[in-house]
Amino acid sequence: MIRSWVKKRRMHIEALALTGLGVVIWLAAIRHDAFETLAEFVETHESLEVDEVLTAVVVIGLLGLIYALSRLGELHGEIRKRSAAERDVNWIANHDSLTRLPNRAGLNARLDALANAMGPRGRIAYYSIDLDGFKRVNDLLGHQSGDEVLIAVAERLRAIFEPEDIFRLGGDEFVVIEKVRDLAEAAAKARRVTNFLCRSYELSSSMTAELGASVGLALDPDHIDRPKQGLLAADAAMYEAKKRGKGIAVVFEQEMKAALEQRAALEISLRDALKKCVITPHYQPLIDLKTGSLRGFEALARWMDNNGRQVSPIEFIGLAEETGLIVELSDQLLKRACRDAAKWPPHLRLAFNLSPAQFSDRLLGLRILRILAEEGLPPNRLEIEVTETAIVKDMEAAEAVLGDLNAAGIHVALDDFGTGYSSLSQLSRFKFDKIKIDRSFVSSFQDDERQEKIVRAMLGLGQGLGIATTAEGIETESQVRSLQALGCDFGQGYLFGKAMPPENIEAFIAHAAADNSVSDAYLMQDELVETIEKIRLGT
Repeated sequence: MIRSWVKKRRMHIEALALTGLGVVIWLAAIRHDAFETLAEFVETHESLEVDEVLTAVVVIGLLGLIYALSRLGELHGEIRKRSAAERDVNWIANHDSLTRLPNRAGLNARLDALANAMGPRGRIAYYSIDLDGFKRVNDLLGHQSGDEVLIAVAERLRAIFEPEDIFRLGGDEFVVIEKVRDLAEAAAKARRVTNFLCRSYELSSSMTAELGASVGLALDPDHIDRPKQGLLAADAAMYEAKKRGKGIAVVFEQEMKAALEQRAALEISLRDALKKCVITPHYQPLIDLKTGSLRGFEALARWMDNNGRQVSPIEFIGLAEETGLIVELSDQLLKRACRDAAKWPPHLRLAFNLSPAQFSDRLLGLRILRILAEEGLPPNRLEIEVTETAIVKDMEAAEAVLGDLNAAGIHVALDDFGTGYSSLSQLSRFKFDKIKIDRSFVSSFQDDERQEKIVRAMLGLGQGLGIATTAEGIETESQVRSLQALGCDFGQGYLFGKAMPPENIEAFIAHAAADNSVSDAYLMQDELVETIEKIRLGT
Protein backbone atom coordinates (compact mmCIF):
# COMPACT_ATOMS: atom_id res chain seq x y z
CA MET A 1 0.00 0.00 0.00
CA ILE A 2 2.85 2.41 0.81
CA ARG A 3 4.57 1.52 -2.47
CA SER A 4 1.39 2.28 -4.41
CA TRP A 5 1.02 5.65 -2.65
CA VAL A 6 4.64 6.60 -3.47
CA LYS A 7 4.17 5.67 -7.13
CA LYS A 8 0.96 7.69 -7.41
CA ARG A 9 2.60 10.71 -5.78
CA ARG A 10 5.55 10.50 -8.20
CA MET A 11 3.16 10.48 -11.15
CA HIS A 12 1.42 13.59 -9.84
CA ILE A 13 4.76 15.40 -9.46
CA GLU A 14 5.77 14.49 -13.01
CA ALA A 15 2.42 15.75 -14.34
CA LEU A 16 2.82 19.06 -12.51
CA ALA A 17 6.38 19.45 -13.80
CA LEU A 18 5.37 18.85 -17.42
CA THR A 19 2.41 21.23 -17.08
CA GLY A 20 4.71 23.91 -15.70
CA LEU A 21 7.18 23.38 -18.54
CA GLY A 22 4.35 23.70 -21.08
CA VAL A 23 3.15 26.98 -19.56
CA VAL A 24 6.70 28.39 -19.71
CA ILE A 25 7.09 27.43 -23.38
CA TRP A 26 3.64 28.88 -24.19
CA LEU A 27 4.45 32.22 -22.55
CA ALA A 28 7.81 32.37 -24.34
CA ALA A 29 6.08 31.74 -27.69
CA ILE A 30 3.60 34.57 -27.06
CA ARG A 31 6.36 36.96 -26.14
CA HIS A 32 8.36 36.25 -29.30
CA ASP A 33 5.34 35.95 -31.65
CA ALA A 34 6.27 32.40 -32.42
CA PHE A 35 3.07 31.58 -34.34
CA GLU A 36 3.36 34.62 -36.68
CA THR A 37 7.03 33.79 -37.30
CA LEU A 38 6.15 30.15 -38.09
CA ALA A 39 3.29 31.17 -40.39
CA GLU A 40 5.57 33.57 -42.27
CA PHE A 41 8.22 30.86 -42.64
CA VAL A 42 5.66 28.38 -44.02
CA GLU A 43 4.35 30.94 -46.54
CA THR A 44 7.80 31.92 -47.80
CA HIS A 45 9.02 28.32 -48.06
CA GLU A 46 6.04 26.66 -49.74
CA SER A 47 8.32 24.37 -51.69
CA LEU A 48 9.42 22.66 -48.51
CA GLU A 49 5.78 21.66 -47.69
CA VAL A 50 6.28 22.58 -44.06
CA ASP A 51 2.52 22.98 -43.55
CA GLU A 52 1.88 19.32 -44.49
CA VAL A 53 4.58 18.22 -42.08
CA LEU A 54 3.09 20.32 -39.30
CA THR A 55 -0.36 18.91 -40.03
CA ALA A 56 1.03 15.38 -39.72
CA VAL A 57 2.78 16.29 -36.47
CA VAL A 58 -0.46 17.70 -35.05
CA VAL A 59 -2.43 14.58 -36.03
CA ILE A 60 0.23 12.26 -34.59
CA GLY A 61 0.34 14.33 -31.44
CA LEU A 62 -3.43 14.14 -31.00
CA LEU A 63 -3.40 10.38 -31.53
CA GLY A 64 -0.51 10.06 -29.10
CA LEU A 65 -2.45 12.11 -26.56
CA ILE A 66 -5.49 9.89 -26.94
CA TYR A 67 -3.31 6.79 -26.57
CA ALA A 68 -1.57 8.20 -23.50
CA LEU A 69 -4.90 9.09 -21.87
CA SER A 70 -6.15 5.57 -22.54
CA ARG A 71 -3.03 4.01 -21.02
CA LEU A 72 -3.22 6.41 -18.08
CA GLY A 73 -6.77 5.26 -17.37
CA GLU A 74 -5.63 1.64 -17.44
CA LEU A 75 -2.73 2.46 -15.13
CA HIS A 76 -5.08 4.08 -12.62
CA GLY A 77 -7.26 0.96 -12.81
CA GLU A 78 -4.27 -1.32 -12.12
CA ILE A 79 -3.22 0.86 -9.21
CA ARG A 80 -6.70 0.61 -7.74
CA LYS A 81 -6.68 -3.20 -8.15
CA ARG A 82 -3.23 -3.47 -6.58
CA SER A 83 -4.28 -1.27 -3.69
CA ALA A 84 -7.35 -3.42 -3.16
CA ALA A 85 -5.22 -6.59 -3.32
CA GLU A 86 -2.76 -5.17 -0.79
CA ARG A 87 -5.65 -4.27 1.48
CA ASP A 88 -6.96 -7.85 1.13
CA VAL A 89 -3.55 -9.34 1.90
CA ASN A 90 -3.26 -7.10 4.94
CA TRP A 91 -6.76 -8.13 6.03
CA ILE A 92 -5.96 -11.83 5.58
CA ALA A 93 -2.73 -11.47 7.55
CA ASN A 94 -4.59 -9.93 10.48
CA HIS A 95 -7.79 -12.00 10.47
CA ASP A 96 -8.82 -15.61 11.04
CA SER A 97 -10.12 -17.17 7.82
CA LEU A 98 -12.71 -19.36 9.59
CA THR A 99 -14.45 -16.92 11.92
CA ARG A 100 -13.30 -13.73 10.09
CA LEU A 101 -12.31 -12.26 13.44
CA PRO A 102 -8.97 -10.50 14.00
CA ASN A 103 -6.22 -13.04 14.76
CA ARG A 104 -3.09 -12.97 16.93
CA ALA A 105 -1.36 -10.53 14.57
CA GLY A 106 -4.38 -8.24 14.84
CA LEU A 107 -4.29 -8.61 18.62
CA ASN A 108 -0.60 -7.64 18.74
CA ALA A 109 -1.33 -4.58 16.63
CA ARG A 110 -4.16 -3.62 19.00
CA LEU A 111 -1.93 -4.03 22.06
CA ASP A 112 0.83 -1.96 20.43
CA ALA A 113 -1.68 0.76 19.60
CA LEU A 114 -2.89 0.83 23.20
CA ALA A 115 0.69 0.94 24.50
CA ASN A 116 1.62 3.84 22.18
CA ALA A 117 -1.58 5.83 22.70
CA MET A 118 -0.99 9.40 23.88
CA GLY A 119 -2.82 10.51 27.02
CA PRO A 120 -5.01 8.36 29.30
CA ARG A 121 -6.32 5.12 27.80
CA GLY A 122 -9.47 5.04 29.89
CA ARG A 123 -10.69 1.82 31.44
CA ILE A 124 -9.87 -1.18 29.25
CA ALA A 125 -11.28 -4.65 29.95
CA TYR A 126 -9.41 -7.79 28.86
CA TYR A 127 -11.41 -11.01 28.53
CA SER A 128 -9.72 -14.39 27.99
CA ILE A 129 -12.26 -16.96 26.78
CA ASP A 130 -11.66 -20.70 26.47
CA LEU A 131 -14.32 -23.23 25.48
CA ASP A 132 -15.03 -26.16 27.80
CA GLY A 133 -15.57 -29.44 25.98
CA PHE A 134 -14.55 -28.27 22.51
CA LYS A 135 -11.94 -31.04 22.18
CA ARG A 136 -14.69 -33.60 22.78
CA VAL A 137 -16.67 -32.15 19.86
CA ASN A 138 -13.66 -32.46 17.56
CA ASP A 139 -12.86 -35.98 18.75
CA LEU A 140 -16.37 -37.39 18.59
CA LEU A 141 -18.08 -35.39 15.82
CA GLY A 142 -15.13 -34.43 13.63
CA HIS A 143 -13.31 -31.25 12.71
CA GLN A 144 -16.08 -30.02 10.41
CA SER A 145 -18.48 -29.95 13.35
CA GLY A 146 -15.78 -28.25 15.41
CA ASP A 147 -15.48 -25.54 12.75
CA GLU A 148 -19.24 -25.02 12.83
CA VAL A 149 -19.09 -24.55 16.58
CA LEU A 150 -16.29 -21.99 16.29
CA ILE A 151 -18.24 -19.99 13.71
CA ALA A 152 -21.31 -20.05 15.97
CA VAL A 153 -19.21 -18.95 18.96
CA ALA A 154 -17.86 -16.02 16.94
CA GLU A 155 -21.42 -14.96 16.03
CA ARG A 156 -22.53 -15.12 19.67
CA LEU A 157 -19.57 -13.01 20.74
CA ARG A 158 -20.43 -10.45 18.04
CA ALA A 159 -23.85 -10.15 19.64
CA ILE A 160 -22.15 -9.01 22.88
CA PHE A 161 -19.05 -7.10 21.68
CA GLU A 162 -18.03 -5.01 18.70
CA PRO A 163 -16.49 -7.28 16.01
CA GLU A 164 -13.19 -5.35 15.95
CA ASP A 165 -12.79 -5.97 19.72
CA ILE A 166 -12.93 -9.79 19.40
CA PHE A 167 -9.84 -11.85 18.54
CA ARG A 168 -9.44 -15.57 17.86
CA LEU A 169 -5.97 -16.78 18.81
CA GLY A 170 -6.36 -20.30 17.44
CA GLY A 171 -8.16 -23.46 18.49
CA ASP A 172 -10.90 -22.57 20.95
CA GLU A 173 -9.15 -19.52 22.45
CA PHE A 174 -10.74 -16.09 22.11
CA VAL A 175 -9.77 -12.69 23.51
CA VAL A 176 -11.82 -9.51 23.80
CA ILE A 177 -10.40 -6.03 24.48
CA GLU A 178 -12.86 -3.17 24.91
CA LYS A 179 -13.42 0.10 26.73
CA VAL A 180 -15.80 -0.09 29.69
CA ARG A 181 -17.17 2.27 32.32
CA ASP A 182 -16.22 0.17 35.33
CA LEU A 183 -15.56 -3.31 36.65
CA ALA A 184 -19.25 -3.98 37.24
CA GLU A 185 -20.02 -3.52 33.53
CA ALA A 186 -17.12 -5.76 32.50
CA ALA A 187 -18.05 -8.48 35.01
CA ALA A 188 -21.66 -8.44 33.80
CA LYS A 189 -20.49 -8.95 30.21
CA ALA A 190 -18.20 -11.80 31.29
CA ARG A 191 -21.16 -13.56 32.91
CA ARG A 192 -23.22 -12.92 29.79
CA VAL A 193 -20.50 -14.61 27.72
CA THR A 194 -20.57 -17.76 29.88
CA ASN A 195 -24.37 -17.92 29.74
CA PHE A 196 -24.54 -17.29 25.99
CA LEU A 197 -21.79 -19.72 25.00
CA CYS A 198 -23.17 -22.51 27.21
CA ARG A 199 -26.32 -22.84 25.10
CA SER A 200 -26.66 -25.81 22.71
CA TYR A 201 -25.17 -25.66 19.22
CA GLU A 202 -27.24 -27.13 16.39
CA LEU A 203 -24.95 -28.62 13.72
CA SER A 204 -25.57 -29.34 10.03
CA SER A 205 -25.15 -33.07 10.76
CA SER A 206 -28.40 -32.91 12.79
CA MET A 207 -26.29 -33.37 15.92
CA THR A 208 -26.29 -31.07 18.95
CA ALA A 209 -23.10 -29.98 20.68
CA GLU A 210 -23.06 -29.00 24.34
CA LEU A 211 -20.21 -26.75 25.45
CA GLY A 212 -19.26 -24.41 28.23
CA ALA A 213 -16.93 -21.44 28.48
CA SER A 214 -14.38 -20.32 31.07
CA VAL A 215 -13.76 -16.57 31.14
CA GLY A 216 -10.98 -14.63 32.80
CA LEU A 217 -11.33 -10.85 33.24
CA ALA A 218 -8.74 -8.18 34.02
CA LEU A 219 -9.22 -4.40 34.06
CA ASP A 220 -6.75 -1.66 33.19
CA PRO A 221 -5.83 0.22 35.35
CA ASP A 222 -7.40 -1.65 38.29
CA HIS A 223 -5.33 -4.83 37.88
CA ILE A 224 -2.45 -3.95 35.54
CA ASP A 225 -0.56 -0.93 34.23
CA ARG A 226 0.49 -2.11 30.74
CA PRO A 227 -1.70 -3.52 27.93
CA LYS A 228 0.26 -6.75 27.45
CA GLN A 229 0.01 -7.40 31.18
CA GLY A 230 -3.75 -7.23 30.81
CA LEU A 231 -3.79 -10.25 28.53
CA LEU A 232 -1.55 -12.25 30.88
CA ALA A 233 -3.72 -11.32 33.86
CA ALA A 234 -6.88 -12.32 31.99
CA ASP A 235 -5.26 -15.68 31.10
CA ALA A 236 -4.38 -16.27 34.75
CA ALA A 237 -7.99 -15.59 35.73
CA MET A 238 -9.22 -17.92 32.98
CA TYR A 239 -7.00 -20.78 34.22
CA GLU A 240 -8.42 -20.20 37.69
CA ALA A 241 -11.94 -20.37 36.23
CA LYS A 242 -11.14 -23.74 34.67
CA LYS A 243 -9.92 -25.04 38.00
CA ARG A 244 -13.18 -24.03 39.69
CA GLY A 245 -15.40 -25.75 37.12
CA LYS A 246 -17.16 -25.15 33.82
CA GLY A 247 -19.14 -22.10 32.79
CA ILE A 248 -17.47 -19.74 35.27
CA ALA A 249 -16.19 -16.17 34.90
CA VAL A 250 -13.40 -15.10 37.26
CA VAL A 251 -12.01 -11.61 37.86
CA PHE A 252 -8.24 -11.36 38.20
CA GLU A 253 -6.84 -11.10 41.72
CA GLN A 254 -3.27 -10.38 42.70
CA GLU A 255 -2.95 -13.84 44.25
CA MET A 256 -3.24 -15.29 40.76
CA LYS A 257 -0.19 -13.34 39.69
CA ALA A 258 2.06 -15.65 41.70
CA ALA A 259 0.70 -18.71 39.88
CA LEU A 260 1.15 -16.94 36.55
CA GLU A 261 4.72 -16.00 37.38
CA GLN A 262 5.41 -19.54 38.57
CA ARG A 263 4.18 -20.96 35.26
CA ALA A 264 6.30 -18.47 33.31
CA ALA A 265 9.35 -19.35 35.42
CA LEU A 266 8.70 -23.06 34.85
CA GLU A 267 8.56 -22.50 31.09
CA ILE A 268 11.90 -20.68 31.18
CA SER A 269 13.40 -23.50 33.26
CA LEU A 270 11.98 -26.08 30.86
CA ARG A 271 13.54 -24.39 27.86
CA ASP A 272 16.85 -24.21 29.69
CA ALA A 273 16.57 -27.88 30.68
CA LEU A 274 16.03 -28.86 27.05
CA LYS A 275 19.09 -26.90 25.97
CA LYS A 276 21.19 -28.64 28.64
CA CYS A 277 19.51 -32.06 28.09
CA VAL A 278 18.97 -32.55 31.84
CA ILE A 279 15.54 -34.19 31.53
CA THR A 280 16.41 -37.87 31.43
CA PRO A 281 14.58 -41.20 31.14
CA HIS A 282 14.21 -43.47 34.14
CA TYR A 283 13.10 -47.05 33.62
CA GLN A 284 10.30 -49.05 35.25
CA PRO A 285 10.45 -52.86 34.90
CA LEU A 286 7.93 -54.73 32.75
CA ILE A 287 7.29 -58.26 34.03
CA ASP A 288 5.97 -61.45 32.42
CA LEU A 289 3.27 -62.48 34.91
CA LYS A 290 3.28 -66.09 33.70
CA THR A 291 6.99 -66.74 34.22
CA GLY A 292 8.00 -63.92 36.57
CA SER A 293 10.84 -62.98 34.23
CA LEU A 294 11.89 -59.49 33.23
CA ARG A 295 10.68 -58.57 29.73
CA GLY A 296 11.78 -54.95 29.44
CA PHE A 297 11.45 -51.43 30.79
CA GLU A 298 9.18 -48.45 30.20
CA ALA A 299 10.99 -45.11 29.84
CA LEU A 300 9.54 -42.37 32.07
CA ALA A 301 10.71 -38.76 32.00
CA ARG A 302 12.33 -37.38 35.16
CA TRP A 303 13.57 -33.84 35.75
CA MET A 304 15.37 -32.33 38.72
CA ASP A 305 15.52 -28.53 38.36
CA ASN A 306 18.37 -26.21 39.35
CA ASN A 307 17.01 -25.97 42.89
CA GLY A 308 17.16 -29.72 43.39
CA ARG A 309 13.36 -30.09 43.16
CA GLN A 310 11.97 -33.14 41.40
CA VAL A 311 9.45 -31.64 38.95
CA SER A 312 6.34 -33.75 38.42
CA PRO A 313 6.03 -35.20 34.87
CA ILE A 314 2.37 -34.20 34.87
CA GLU A 315 3.47 -30.62 35.42
CA PHE A 316 6.25 -30.27 32.84
CA ILE A 317 4.93 -32.61 30.15
CA GLY A 318 1.61 -30.73 30.13
CA LEU A 319 3.52 -27.48 29.83
CA ALA A 320 5.67 -28.89 27.03
CA GLU A 321 2.52 -29.81 25.10
CA GLU A 322 1.02 -26.34 25.61
CA THR A 323 4.20 -24.52 24.52
CA GLY A 324 5.05 -26.77 21.57
CA LEU A 325 8.23 -28.09 23.21
CA ILE A 326 6.96 -31.66 23.40
CA VAL A 327 8.56 -32.69 20.08
CA GLU A 328 12.03 -31.59 21.17
CA LEU A 329 11.57 -33.17 24.60
CA SER A 330 10.31 -36.46 23.17
CA ASP A 331 13.15 -36.69 20.65
CA GLN A 332 15.75 -36.08 23.36
CA LEU A 333 14.25 -38.71 25.66
CA LEU A 334 13.86 -41.30 22.89
CA LYS A 335 17.47 -40.88 21.73
CA ARG A 336 18.78 -41.34 25.25
CA ALA A 337 16.45 -44.28 25.96
CA CYS A 338 17.40 -46.06 22.71
CA ARG A 339 21.08 -45.52 23.49
CA ASP A 340 20.58 -47.08 26.94
CA ALA A 341 18.41 -49.95 25.66
CA ALA A 342 20.98 -50.89 23.03
CA LYS A 343 23.25 -51.97 25.93
CA TRP A 344 20.63 -54.27 27.49
CA PRO A 345 20.32 -57.99 26.69
CA PRO A 346 18.64 -58.40 23.27
CA HIS A 347 15.48 -60.03 24.65
CA LEU A 348 14.51 -56.90 26.65
CA ARG A 349 12.26 -54.31 25.07
CA LEU A 350 12.03 -50.57 25.53
CA ALA A 351 8.53 -49.09 25.93
CA PHE A 352 8.16 -45.39 25.13
CA ASN A 353 5.13 -43.09 25.37
CA LEU A 354 4.13 -40.65 22.64
CA SER A 355 2.17 -37.49 23.42
CA PRO A 356 -1.17 -36.88 21.65
CA ALA A 357 0.24 -33.53 20.51
CA GLN A 358 2.84 -35.35 18.38
CA PHE A 359 0.35 -37.22 16.22
CA SER A 360 -0.39 -34.22 14.02
CA ASP A 361 3.07 -34.82 12.47
CA ARG A 362 2.73 -37.40 9.69
CA LEU A 363 6.52 -37.79 9.58
CA LEU A 364 6.65 -38.91 13.22
CA GLY A 365 7.17 -42.57 12.28
CA LEU A 366 10.09 -41.72 10.00
CA ARG A 367 11.70 -39.59 12.73
CA ILE A 368 11.47 -42.49 15.16
CA LEU A 369 13.10 -44.82 12.62
CA ARG A 370 15.92 -42.34 12.10
CA ILE A 371 16.58 -42.20 15.85
CA LEU A 372 16.62 -46.01 16.06
CA ALA A 373 19.16 -46.16 13.24
CA GLU A 374 21.35 -43.49 14.83
CA GLU A 375 21.39 -45.20 18.24
CA GLY A 376 21.68 -48.77 16.96
CA LEU A 377 18.48 -50.21 18.47
CA PRO A 378 16.60 -52.74 16.29
CA PRO A 379 12.98 -51.67 15.59
CA ASN A 380 11.57 -54.92 17.01
CA ARG A 381 12.97 -54.01 20.44
CA LEU A 382 10.96 -50.78 20.64
CA GLU A 383 7.36 -50.63 21.82
CA ILE A 384 5.56 -47.34 21.24
CA GLU A 385 2.67 -46.60 23.59
CA VAL A 386 -0.17 -44.40 22.32
CA THR A 387 -3.41 -43.32 23.97
CA GLU A 388 -6.86 -43.43 22.44
CA THR A 389 -7.03 -39.65 22.75
CA ALA A 390 -3.95 -39.32 20.54
CA ILE A 391 -5.54 -41.44 17.84
CA VAL A 392 -8.95 -39.77 17.65
CA LYS A 393 -7.37 -36.31 17.59
CA ASP A 394 -6.43 -36.80 13.91
CA MET A 395 -7.43 -40.22 12.62
CA GLU A 396 -5.79 -39.84 9.21
CA ALA A 397 -2.47 -38.70 10.65
CA ALA A 398 -2.60 -41.48 13.27
CA GLU A 399 -3.25 -44.04 10.55
CA ALA A 400 -0.20 -42.82 8.61
CA VAL A 401 2.07 -42.83 11.67
CA LEU A 402 0.94 -46.21 13.00
CA GLY A 403 1.23 -47.65 9.50
CA ASP A 404 4.88 -46.57 9.34
CA LEU A 405 5.57 -48.06 12.78
CA ASN A 406 3.88 -51.38 11.98
CA ALA A 407 5.67 -51.66 8.64
CA ALA A 408 9.05 -51.14 10.34
CA GLY A 409 8.40 -53.89 12.88
CA ILE A 410 7.96 -51.56 15.86
CA HIS A 411 5.47 -52.86 18.41
CA VAL A 412 2.50 -50.60 19.23
CA ALA A 413 0.57 -50.68 22.51
CA LEU A 414 -2.75 -48.98 23.21
CA ASP A 415 -2.16 -47.23 26.53
CA ASP A 416 -4.74 -46.37 29.23
CA PHE A 417 -7.24 -48.73 27.64
CA GLY A 418 -10.81 -48.01 28.70
CA THR A 419 -10.27 -44.39 29.71
CA GLY A 420 -10.42 -42.71 26.27
CA TYR A 421 -12.86 -42.60 23.34
CA SER A 422 -14.29 -45.39 21.19
CA SER A 423 -11.92 -48.09 22.43
CA LEU A 424 -13.46 -50.91 20.40
CA SER A 425 -13.49 -48.91 17.17
CA GLN A 426 -9.77 -48.20 17.57
CA LEU A 427 -9.02 -51.89 18.10
CA SER A 428 -10.89 -52.77 14.91
CA ARG A 429 -9.34 -50.03 12.75
CA PHE A 430 -5.70 -50.13 13.87
CA LYS A 431 -3.22 -52.92 14.48
CA PHE A 432 -2.05 -53.11 18.10
CA ASP A 433 0.32 -55.62 19.63
CA LYS A 434 -0.73 -54.93 23.19
CA ILE A 435 -3.39 -53.18 25.26
CA LYS A 436 -2.53 -51.70 28.66
CA ILE A 437 -5.17 -51.71 31.36
CA ASP A 438 -5.12 -48.43 33.26
CA ARG A 439 -4.07 -48.40 36.92
CA SER A 440 -7.48 -46.96 37.89
CA PHE A 441 -9.02 -50.38 37.16
CA VAL A 442 -6.20 -52.44 38.67
CA SER A 443 -6.16 -50.56 41.98
CA SER A 444 -9.76 -51.48 42.90
CA PHE A 445 -10.82 -54.52 40.87
CA GLN A 446 -10.33 -56.92 43.81
CA ASP A 447 -12.69 -54.97 46.07
CA ASP A 448 -15.23 -53.81 43.49
CA GLU A 449 -17.27 -56.43 41.67
CA ARG A 450 -18.10 -54.11 38.78
CA GLN A 451 -14.44 -53.19 38.32
CA GLU A 452 -13.52 -56.87 38.46
CA LYS A 453 -15.98 -57.64 35.66
CA ILE A 454 -14.59 -54.81 33.57
CA VAL A 455 -11.01 -56.05 34.00
CA ARG A 456 -12.13 -59.59 33.20
CA ALA A 457 -13.86 -58.32 30.03
CA MET A 458 -10.77 -56.38 28.93
CA LEU A 459 -8.52 -59.39 29.39
CA GLY A 460 -11.02 -61.59 27.56
CA LEU A 461 -11.13 -59.09 24.70
CA GLY A 462 -7.36 -59.17 24.42
CA GLN A 463 -7.30 -62.96 24.43
CA GLY A 464 -10.06 -63.12 21.83
CA LEU A 465 -8.24 -60.74 19.49
CA GLY A 466 -4.86 -62.34 20.09
CA ILE A 467 -3.48 -59.14 21.64
CA ALA A 468 -1.21 -59.25 24.69
CA THR A 469 -2.38 -57.43 27.84
CA THR A 470 -0.47 -55.45 30.45
CA ALA A 471 -1.82 -54.35 33.84
CA GLU A 472 -0.43 -51.07 35.20
CA GLY A 473 -0.08 -49.99 38.81
CA ILE A 474 0.40 -53.41 40.46
CA GLU A 475 1.29 -52.91 44.12
CA THR A 476 0.44 -56.15 45.93
CA GLU A 477 1.12 -59.87 45.52
CA SER A 478 -2.63 -60.56 45.71
CA GLN A 479 -3.19 -58.37 42.64
CA VAL A 480 -0.56 -60.40 40.79
CA ARG A 481 -2.25 -63.69 41.69
CA SER A 482 -5.69 -62.41 40.65
CA LEU A 483 -4.37 -61.07 37.35
CA GLN A 484 -2.53 -64.32 36.66
CA ALA A 485 -5.74 -66.24 37.27
CA LEU A 486 -7.59 -63.99 34.82
CA GLY A 487 -4.95 -64.56 32.14
CA CYS A 488 -3.13 -61.21 32.13
CA ASP A 489 0.18 -61.45 30.27
CA PHE A 490 2.35 -58.66 31.67
CA GLY A 491 2.44 -56.31 34.63
CA GLN A 492 4.24 -53.29 35.97
CA GLY A 493 4.02 -51.30 39.18
CA TYR A 494 5.71 -50.49 42.45
CA LEU A 495 5.63 -54.14 43.50
CA PHE A 496 8.20 -54.94 40.81
CA GLY A 497 10.09 -51.68 40.87
CA LYS A 498 9.79 -47.92 40.66
CA ALA A 499 11.32 -46.03 37.78
CA MET A 500 15.10 -46.16 38.30
CA PRO A 501 17.97 -44.19 36.78
CA PRO A 502 20.00 -45.71 33.92
CA GLU A 503 23.01 -46.47 36.12
CA ASN A 504 20.93 -48.90 38.22
CA ILE A 505 19.61 -50.93 35.29
CA GLU A 506 22.62 -53.21 34.73
CA ALA A 507 22.67 -54.39 38.34
CA PHE A 508 18.88 -54.84 38.36
CA ILE A 509 19.04 -56.97 35.21
CA ALA A 510 21.86 -59.06 36.65
CA HIS A 511 20.01 -59.81 39.90
CA ALA A 512 16.76 -60.50 38.03
CA ALA A 513 18.57 -62.99 35.76
CA ALA A 514 20.42 -64.65 38.64
CA ASP A 515 17.35 -65.08 40.84
CA ASN A 516 14.79 -65.35 38.03
CA SER A 517 12.61 -63.37 40.42
CA VAL A 518 11.90 -59.75 39.75
CA SER A 519 10.26 -59.29 43.15
CA ASP A 520 13.50 -60.32 44.85
CA ALA A 521 15.44 -58.03 42.56
CA TYR A 522 13.18 -55.17 43.50
CA LEU A 523 13.52 -55.86 47.22
CA MET A 524 17.27 -55.66 46.78
CA GLN A 525 17.08 -52.40 44.83
CA ASP A 526 18.08 -50.14 47.74
CA GLU A 527 21.02 -52.44 48.44
CA LEU A 528 22.02 -52.24 44.79
CA VAL A 529 21.96 -48.46 44.83
CA GLU A 530 24.17 -48.47 47.93
CA THR A 531 26.60 -50.92 46.32
CA ILE A 532 26.80 -48.86 43.13
CA GLU A 533 27.51 -45.73 45.15
CA LYS A 534 30.30 -47.53 47.03
CA ILE A 535 31.86 -48.68 43.78
CA ARG A 536 31.62 -45.16 42.38
CA LEU A 537 33.32 -43.70 45.46
CA GLY A 538 36.00 -46.41 45.46
CA THR A 539 35.15 -47.67 48.95
